[in-house]
Amino acid sequence: EGIMFTPPELAGQVWTSPYDLVDGIDNDGNGYIDDIHGWDFDGNNSTIYDGSIDDHGSHVAGTIGAKGGNGLGVVGVCWNVQIISGKFLGKRGGTTANAILALDYFTDLKSRHGLNIVATNNSWGGGLASQALQDAIERSNQANIVFVVAAGNEGSNNDVVPSYPSCYPNANIISVASITS
Repeated sequence: EGIMFTPPELAGQVWTSPYDLVDGIDNDGNGYIDDIHGWDFDGNNSTIYDGSIDDHGSHVAGTIGAKGGNGLGVVGVCWNVQIISGKFLGKRGGTTANAILALDYFTDLKSRHGLNIVATNNSWGGGLASQALQDAIERSNQANIVFVVAAGNEGSNNDVVPSYPSCYPNANIISVASITS
């Protein structure tokens, strides 16, 4: 999902591209026009916040990087962070094809522009195994990007019933689980 970047806790924490301008032109040549805060692969546009359907994405962004020490709202785990949106989930869910585009977007930003992209948050899951998605995760691995992913919300043992993408064998995957409600 996307990110609401106007609350005080997230203002300044969401990345602004120095490589593209809001001018209707793909200035950085990556195929995405005016992708100044990231890209909405579900809507195929630069709008990374589409209202209440993006509540989860905004919540997770706050958990990761809401400013601390300012006496406002919530505090994130990392106060000195720049969050880039790679939205591919929308009101109809999401597609594996768009998840791959989002991962490749981050890999391209790091590879072509040298951005210090350390990790992608992937608090999503479901569906069958996909070699194309595993390959995209491997491309991010080759760019030294950690793929942090939800272990799944099925309440099952992933060793018995695999949940993807958390069960791929890629070396850059950190699968996060909860053992309580």
